[in-house]
Amino acid sequence: MFSLGLQDFQEKLAAQLVPLNRSVNFWVRAVDVYTSYKVCQFRAGLIRDAEKREALWERQHELAAEKMYSLCSELGGLFLKAAQILGKPDLAPAAWVRRLVTLCDKAPATSISVVQKIIEEEMGQSFGEIFERFDAEPIGSASIAQVHRAKLRGVRTDVAVKVQHPGVQQLMIIDIHNLQAFALFLQKTDIKFDLFSLTKEVEKQVGYEFDFLREAAAMERIQKFFSHNNKKAPVSVPRVFPGMVTRKVFAMEFIDGIPIMNLGEEIAKKGLDPGGKIAMLGKEKILRSLTLAYGQMILKGGFFHADPHPGNILICKDMEVALLDYGQVKQLPDNLRLGYANLVLSMADDDPTRVKLSFKELGIKTLNIHADGDQELCKVAQRMFDTKLPPGKTVVSPFSDESSLHKVSVQSFPEELFSVLRTMQLLRGLSVGMGIYYSCAEQWKPIAEEALFEARRLENDNLKARRRGFFRRVFRR
Repeated sequence: MFSLGLQDFQEKLAAQLVPLNRSVNFWVRAVDVYTSYKVCQFRAGLIRDAEKREALWERQHELAAEKMYSLCSELGGLFLKAAQILGKPDLAPAAWVRRLVTLCDKAPATSISVVQKIIEEEMGQSFGEIFERFDAEPIGSASIAQVHRAKLRGVRTDVAVKVQHPGVQQLMIIDIHNLQAFALFLQKTDIKFDLFSLTKEVEKQVGYEFDFLREAAAMERIQKFFSHNNKKAPVSVPRVFPGMVTRKVFAMEFIDGIPIMNLGEEIAKKGLDPGGKIAMLGKEKILRSLTLAYGQMILKGGFFHADPHPGNILICKDMEVALLDYGQVKQLPDNLRLGYANLVLSMADDDPTRVKLSFKELGIKTLNIHADGDQELCKVAQRMFDTKLPPGKTVVSPFSDESSLHKVSVQSFPEELFSVLRTMQLLRGLSVGMGIYYSCAEQWKPIAEEALFEARRLENDNLKARRRGFFRRVFRR
């Protein structure tokens, strides 16, 4: 006779209810934050005094930041990744940035006993046979995996061992479907942008992140690309250890450095002013290295690291940059790579007519709902695909009345371009956080010209006429 113990029944029932509970939890919190902003928007419209109106919005941002922190930290999973984007200083209110930036690498850690079991199952060897030393406390724990410092037997240097959290992938699928529904809602109510296509690309990219074999191959490919194409401003990529990579476990070279988010503190510890001339020169060097590296990857190689959030960037000796975590990489087809190169030149030259043609070439469909449509389209392009900010601005929210997204509706956006869009948003967030404002399009202009020339889409005479030195100094404070 079949019998099911009460405890087994309760465990199975609880497991079946997880998707429902998680979805309800998300929607209750998301709707709460959304409606609170709509109420504040209505109340602010009734206040004539600018200072009082600003104070009202500031209180709203503080309250919403706490709610978003609770949502992202308690639900974890994909929402920790969302916090990395929502907490960017050029996009979100200062209250959000202060609160959400603390979530970087703060996912709950898997216990060392479970980590050991996963490693032994994946590697087919005992823990002691593999490691001479293994630090029980992880260096960091993110939404998909955590990283431990260790020493392999027979290897002199330390390694970083990345171990996947068990049971996380199914939760992320639930989260993505909820975000897709919320994106459709926002798309129809407040944001004239094809958000749904972006969430479809997120779904694809997150699926890739659960395959460490793919990540290791991407890391080696980008390391090889940099060795041939990026010698002027080298960026370090961790070395992969052969035989120590499976779908769930990945051992790589340990790179000693300071997380870029802690750079200001480290500069202050040395007795320097983080905003002083010496510190700013160091920060400019860091941004130049990152900017050149990404320009080479996107425009020349078409294969690039698509997750440059602060937790994935280390600052090493002499302000050299190391780029970590290759779970999110993207291969752009040549038509999009070269179309984006055309867009870069159009933005660098501030040419609305060519921006419009470049959007058409890339398959971005827009609808102008403003008298000065072409100029607003140029602003939309810069907001999406450049690090440039309007004069005097350090935050440009897509929800604000002055946002160009209220004047130009982006009706269709190719999913494959989302990784470029996200990369640009993260690079802009880094620059604003450092207090350095510049245009990636202007910095990338020579690289875009070279890419188009190699594809025979730019004549040699035109190339010589346009080129005025490879890397112009366009950083401004």
